[in-house]
Amino acid sequence: MREKELRLALICYGGVSLAIYMHGVTREIWHMVRASRAFHDAGPAARGSESVYHDLLAEISQVSGTKLRVLTDIIAGSSAGGINGIFLSQAIVTGQSLEPLTDMWLEMADVDVLLDPDARPLSRFSKFWATPIAWLILRRRGGAVEQTVAKEAQDEVATKLSRFVRARWFAPPFGGNVFSKLLLDALKAMAASKAGSPLLPVNQPLDLFVTVTDFNGHDRVLRLNSPPEVTESEHRITVDFSTRGRTDLADMAELIFAARATASFPGAFPPFSVRELDRLLARENVPWLGRNAFLKRILPQQFAANAAEDTMLIDGSVLANAPFNQAIAALRNRPARREVDRRFVYIDPKPGRPSFRFGRRNADGSVGNPRKPPGFFATIFGATSNIPREQPIRDSLEKISGRSERIERMRQVIDSLRNEVETTVEALLGKTWFLSQPTAVRMQKWRQSAQEKAILAAGFSYRAYGHLKLAGVVDDIVATARRSLPDANNGFFRDLRAALWSEIRTRGLDRMPQDGGKQASKQSIAFFGTHDLRFRIRRLRFLARHLTEEVENAIDVPEKDITQIRDAIYRCLAMYLDLETAEFLGVDFAIAAKAGVTNPAGLIDHLASQRDLVQTDLRVDAILCAALLALPVAARRAMLLGYLGYALYDIATLPLLQDEGFDEFDPVKVDRISPEDCNSIRKGGAATTLKGIEFNNFGAFFSRSYRENDYLWGRLHGAERLIDILVSSLPAGHDFAENRVRAYKRLAFHAILDEEQDRLKYVQPLIASLRNEIDQIEI
Repeated sequence: MREKELRLALICYGGVSLAIYMHGVTREIWHMVRASRAFHDAGPAARGSESVYHDLLAEISQVSGTKLRVLTDIIAGSSAGGINGIFLSQAIVTGQSLEPLTDMWLEMADVDVLLDPDARPLSRFSKFWATPIAWLILRRRGGAVEQTVAKEAQDEVATKLSRFVRARWFAPPFGGNVFSKLLLDALKAMAASKAGSPLLPVNQPLDLFVTVTDFNGHDRVLRLNSPPEVTESEHRITVDFSTRGRTDLADMAELIFAARATASFPGAFPPFSVRELDRLLARENVPWLGRNAFLKRILPQQFAANAAEDTMLIDGSVLANAPFNQAIAALRNRPARREVDRRFVYIDPKPGRPSFRFGRRNADGSVGNPRKPPGFFATIFGATSNIPREQPIRDSLEKISGRSERIERMRQVIDSLRNEVETTVEALLGKTWFLSQPTAVRMQKWRQSAQEKAILAAGFSYRAYGHLKLAGVVDDIVATARRSLPDANNGFFRDLRAALWSEIRTRGLDRMPQDGGKQASKQSIAFFGTHDLRFRIRRLRFLARHLTEEVENAIDVPEKDITQIRDAIYRCLAMYLDLETAEFLGVDFAIAAKAGVTNPAGLIDHLASQRDLVQTDLRVDAILCAALLALPVAARRAMLLGYLGYALYDIATLPLLQDEGFDEFDPVKVDRISPEDCNSIRKGGAATTLKGIEFNNFGAFFSRSYRENDYLWGRLHGAERLIDILVSSLPAGHDFAENRVRAYKRLAFHAILDEEQDRLKYVQPLIASLRNEIDQIEI
């Protein structure tokens, strides 16, 4: 059975009370990943929608011969999306349940709970002059409540709005301490829940990014020509977590820090500070062992100035509501033990709807007269609150698209070179050698001969190629040092890079072969042999694609033999990727890296000795030879041509790669989950399904029935889109009948309603209506 991973990089937007809808979606992602783990481990399927996903994965394997593993290993979130991303990450890493977060959103995300104790109306006479105003606004016939609130929720919404209006003015009504305590209680409840196995394969890292805004800003030094340096104020902060080098995601206090800070919605919650968290932890007797190390990493300048505790942090969506860039950066250095289908999935609960609306809606749903200039208050509030958070994601999508286009161009170049490369390798080694038995010793000699032939064939262009390889090695050493020295500043790494280049020049490695590139220096050959890890990784990723395109899809080979060689390739790839991990490098490398500015030669030699790439190459050759011997002659020949000829491909394609070949190599696809994309049950998008969009997206905070409504629709929409995404990952040439897709959606929808029937007591009429609507889906 062919194995493949569908890897989801999840982007969670902000959306105030639409956090509850997004939790429904992320909960469904959690169910999908749990079902995939059970299917992959040949375990029993759980109940509910997980059983539907389990059956779908089983049918996909029968239809396509592909055993699919679905996992989420990159999560980036902002504001309400940041909270959901944090809790989903914790559930994935620990195997804990997401149920406590569901309880928090449904039971506690209410204005009566969130109101700061000091802001609550002390009596019905509090702000007595505001009471008649609130009454007129809320109770008048044809008013906002009557027009927009379901009849059964009007009394609840009106009462809570009245309290909200009469709460303190000119200060945030919601309590920061209250919010932090809710987050702590939910994380404690997760920790106390019955935990299963982690939802990621062994050694597969999870990277989590949460955006935060530094209200006062901090200085960043920029280097120019003249003046040499300038200082600007930076307000963007990314709180990042990773399981690389550790068994858990983070300390509980650090997760509360990120969740509370990213969702400090301006005007609703007070800014977050470390002092608030310190007081909460002291009251609850919760330790924070890594406090100083965490603050030094996240707030380095403030920590150095003894001001970290007083730094005011506000909502991350003010400047970065769609944190794509952080997720894109996380594509680097990800392990690959099988074929990968990488998706960027972003959750947007209200596409095209601004967070704040000023003025009356037009018949087409737009706000105000589009030709009329905005008024004073609309301009001020839009400029400070709405416009920054509503910027389109075009730049991020263009970056992903550009990356994919470069990879496609590179593939076209490889296709055009294939005949010439194979002819060159055959001319070098002779056609009869393919009939002999490859061994590790022969493979090593063939690789060396092919490398020398590639240098001669490249001619003058090898000099540029050699410099690119040198730059790649330096970049690799600096990036590895960054992972081992997370507390070092950018100035240190600039100095380290300069020191490494100085050492390379001292060794004469920057002087590439002259005379048309007819020979390469022994020093450069030895240096690349002991340091060019990127070349090895590119070659094996190429070999994995070569297996699919030139053998599996073109030559009749038993499936068990294909599986054996594919497993061997990814096993070898994992061996090289493991050489970069913190667990492998250990403390000794960190010490060498810290001294690298003054002793770059020691750092270079230490890394070469520790990795010992030459010995790793021999082990890789032996593993590949054993798998190749099981292949028919034609398939063995095709794989050997690709492996030995890769040096020629690399010379032609490295300038096109711009580092993509070092990472997950296939083009990235982008999928959206939003109410606008889900029409199986009910058309009309958010306007016909969600309640939280009312009151400038605060609506669900005013009614339990609203929260139940949005949570349920989040699960239903999540199921619909996840089934679409799952089916779209089928290999080319394997179709999944549309009526079967609709049938699985119907099963998933009914399973979700069955799961939530007893919990969601305030939306029983909706559940009954949904059952009828779901039964109308044709299959």
